[in-house]
Amino acid sequence: MIHRNDPCWCQSGKKWKKCHYPDRGNLTVAEKYLHDYDIVLKTPDQIEGIRHSARCAASMLAKLCEAAKEGVTTQALDDLSMKLHKEAKARPAPLHYGHPPFPKSICTSLNEVICHGIPDDVPLKDGDILNIDVSCEINGFYGDCSAMVLIGNVSEEKRHVVDVSHESLRRSLEILKPGILVSDIGKVIEDYATEQNCSVVNQFVGHGIGLEFHEAPQVPHHYNDTHIPLVPGMTFTIEPMINIGRREAVIDRKDKWTARTIDGKPSAQWEHQVLITEEGAEILTLRPESL
Repeated sequence: MIHRNDPCWCQSGKKWKKCHYPDRGNLTVAEKYLHDYDIVLKTPDQIEGIRHSARCAASMLAKLCEAAKEGVTTQALDDLSMKLHKEAKARPAPLHYGHPPFPKSICTSLNEVICHGIPDDVPLKDGDILNIDVSCEINGFYGDCSAMVLIGNVSEEKRHVVDVSHESLRRSLEILKPGILVSDIGKVIEDYATEQNCSVVNQFVGHGIGLEFHEAPQVPHHYNDTHIPLVPGMTFTIEPMINIGRREAVIDRKDKWTARTIDGKPSAQWEHQVLITEEGAEILTLRPESL
């Protein structure tokens, strides 16, 4: 692993230096990160494509959140998602992804569902909390984001976990800049969540994204030892999954996707996709009301 004083990420003015490794000659930062961590640092042209996909994902998410109301089914939201993807000339990344293939275009995770909830015909009801997760691909570039929707009169317990997840994400975004370690993200999140008497799910993580749906690095939201410094050109998600009770998840035995809290207590998640820049970070999926 490399650390904060490693010359591979030191700046010279606003230029990122080449690094000298006696056993491998001169490597650019991009070559080093690909070799050591399998992390692809994105080119300006790639960033433009990723930015477009991320903005489309954010736009679709906003429309889906607006449509999520009492009496509406999550299947109706998935139908709307398919329409929005078609209009954007985008492909829903979750559809047919994985083993077994995910059957829908979005994830809709209700109440005690941590993530990967599958849309169905059960209407939303007063007091529900719902995470909608939108991931799309356009011309080989990926965007990914999620948000919580509160349906009607929500209990204080549910409102608290939603707020803690949102604030955890905000605090983690605030520290992003070159030189920060991936592990610093998890520390900020778990420090705050623990202070608020909540737990952080450690079975699921954020991830690199851009040219593929899931890329290196993994971005844990809990305390961890992923001591990889952030550098310009990295694109990844931060999506803290916060529980009001125990952190553990159980996977549905039938559908093999739906992850629920082990104690049946509420869970919440917010997600943004980010680009590390020379000055700090750009939130690629930012909407005016997101933070």
